[in-house]
Amino acid sequence: MEMAKAMSARTVTTPSAESLAASARAAKADKRGLPPVHLWNPPFCGDLDIRIARDGTWFYLGTPIERPELVRLFSTILRKDGENYFLVTPVEKVGITVDDAPFVAVDFEAEGDGTAQNLRFETNVGDHVTAGPDHPIRVERDPQTGEPAPYVHVRAGLEALIDRKSFYRLVEIGARRDGWFGLWSGGVFFPIIPEAELPQ
Repeated sequence: MEMAKAMSARTVTTPSAESLAASARAAKADKRGLPPVHLWNPPFCGDLDIRIARDGTWFYLGTPIERPELVRLFSTILRKDGENYFLVTPVEKVGITVDDAPFVAVDFEAEGDGTAQNLRFETNVGDHVTAGPDHPIRVERDPQTGEPAPYVHVRAGLEALIDRKSFYRLVEIGARRDGWFGLWSGGVFFPIIPEAELPQ
């Protein structure tokens, strides 16, 4: 909600999504296959009518973007500066709206068990990350309902909301430590909920 208000207070412009896509395709990728958006400092060109919904759907001019390859391309030039999200190329920087997290973790694989467990997540745009020191899991809880919203860090301040089916599977392999119920991955324990609040 706060993000939407912030975006509505900024000027909406009409830079071309096509020109952004062309610039993104022309940009050289780093060793991870991602453009080095952190190195680019183009002029801000205003806001583009692109919105990422909570379920990970990308909208352009109010219509879902139905080409997965285009969504993937845009996701590689996404950057978060402060609390705002931008699509960045070497020549353009445009603001977009993100309802919650820009990505959704739609599946995961668990390898090993106990403190040696590794949780490898896959996002809706094809990123793969293993939770650990560089990719922490965090949980926010709705102040009214107490419902948890779990996230995993993907890259450079960009997170993925862990979808409900994956979260239920994660709870099944959770562990207890120091009064918390949580998850081990990459040698790190990520607390989810105090043990005292677990259903009896």
